[in-house]
Amino acid sequence: MPYVNIQITREGTSPGATGATPEQKAALIKGVSDLLFEVLKKPHAATFVVIDEVPMENWGMGGLPVEEYRRQTASKTS
Repeated sequence: MPYVNIQITREGTSPGATGATPEQKAALIKGVSDLLFEVLKKPHAATFVVIDEVPMENWGMGGLPVEEYRRQTASKTS
């Protein structure tokens, strides 16, 4: 029984959005389940997919909160 845990930041991909939409989450669940079936022949009924949305302040990269990391990275490429 495959168990897949997807962790994403709680931020939207369009103006005003505050997280992934139900349609985006459904697409992730279907895509992961389909991939496990195609590659490993794991049946959809035995595949569990959990999506955790993490608040931005709880996510870090490069020793920094992710928002600060992005600011610093953006200023280096400008």
